[in-house]
Amino acid sequence: LQNTTESPVAVETLDDVPEHVLRGLPEDVRLFPSAVDKTRLGVWATKSILKGKKFGPFVGDKKKRSQV
Repeated sequence: LQNTTESPVAVETLDDVPEHVLRGLPEDVRLFPSAVDKTRLGVWATKSILKGKKFGPFVGDKKKRSQV
């Protein structure tokens, strides 16, 4: 008989999100549990976002399309 107990999985919460990220979210965008990975937060739109819409601030390194 195998031991089938799994180690607890850490679940990402809004408390884990830096304040600047929350401030940079557009009015119609929210963070909720991801549809892909329930332990992570995902970005959800409460209404359609027009193509080309920009929001931020951007924090990080910009990458070329070939790098992602």
